[in-house]
Amino acid sequence: MSIVKINAITVPADSGDELARRFAHRAGAVDGVDGFEGFELLQPTDGRTTWLVVTRWRDEDAYDAWVHSESFGHGHAHGGSEHAHGGGHAHGGAEHPRPVGLAAELWSFVPAGGSSGGGASA
Repeated sequence: MSIVKINAITVPADSGDELARRFAHRAGAVDGVDGFEGFELLQPTDGRTTWLVVTRWRDEDAYDAWVHSESFGHGHAHGGSEHAHGGGHAHGGAEHPRPVGLAAELWSFVPAGGSSGGGASA
């Protein structure tokens, strides 16, 4: 059964566009990872400042393997898309953008019901 991981990222009110830009820049980076099934970045529309990064995985083992991979470490080590703050800093002679979020919380779920979205037929 698939699992769903949601990273709830709280950003300053004026930083959502930067978060979206960073995710767009890394679009597809996880697509080829074994067990990865899908990704969505959800932008709040009700005045909240918490964005949701929703990923779906084949199982917990596939997710854990990705989290412990070199690819994950590279994308998250120095202000990757999911991190918090703003600006930039030098590390090893290279400029790395600081995270845009103020806080992040990881939620874990398994599907417990739903629909395929096909709609009803007449």
